[in-house]
Amino acid sequence: MNSNKSLFVIALVLLAVLAVSSSAFVVKETEKAVLLRFGEVVRTDYEPGLYFKIPLVHELRKFDARIQTVDSQPVRMLNSENKFMMVDSYAKFRIFDVGRFYVATRGDERNAVRLLAEQINNRLRNQFGVRDLHEVVSGQRDELMAEITTNLNKTAQTDLGVEIVDVRVKRIDLPPEVSESVFQRMRAGRELEARDHRAKGQEASERIRASADRQKVVIESEAYRKAEEVRGEADAEAAQIYAEAFSKNPEFYRFSRSLTAYKESFKSKSDMLLMEPDSQFFRYLKDPSGE
Repeated sequence: MNSNKSLFVIALVLLAVLAVSSSAFVVKETEKAVLLRFGEVVRTDYEPGLYFKIPLVHELRKFDARIQTVDSQPVRMLNSENKFMMVDSYAKFRIFDVGRFYVATRGDERNAVRLLAEQINNRLRNQFGVRDLHEVVSGQRDELMAEITTNLNKTAQTDLGVEIVDVRVKRIDLPPEVSESVFQRMRAGRELEARDHRAKGQEASERIRASADRQKVVIESEAYRKAEEVRGEADAEAAQIYAEAFSKNPEFYRFSRSLTAYKESFKSKSDMLLMEPDSQFFRYLKDPSGE
């Protein structure tokens, strides 16, 4: 009898533990909870703490209340210049109204990410359609992102129960089929610019070389002129010295001139000189005194 009573007590304790474990739940600070009764939302205002629910009647769904990321795939968009761009963007969001979030997504966070990605791409497509590539990439980019974040946040809170914290564009590229042609145009432009620089460099080189050659001719001419002036002055001074010296002894002057004439006349063995033997040219050959 006592054994049956003990088993009964143990069974009651187990049932109580099972009931408590299936009815008690904890909501953390990083979570938002929705209590459902046969699929209908009955409570969403849970603060962090311990709560209870009726087993088999109530169902609890928990969602991450921290900031999450929507990282969508690159999307092809058309700007105001009718040029296609590949825009890669992402957004940061967190659950604002968990009840509305559950109803809008049926509790599937992937649906929320998909819907947010569609709305983000639509906002980006509308904004990029009235702007050119320079406006999108330049300083207006931050202003554009702030405007998209504000407008998207209003819609997201109303439709999905989430708050958009930030929207950013990671990368803007040209489509692959356009990138090659753009690259070729850029390459042709750079080659044209390089040829222009080379032509200007060649022109500058020719000017420098011509200027150097002209300066060389001028310097050589000036040096030759000065050399001739110095040489002329030296010859004149030498002639004057010779004249003064020879005027003191005319006979020595004549003798020196004759020796110079002999030296110039007989310096080549193949030269021939036909003169009369009694010519004045041989005056000092016949007689050193010249008589």
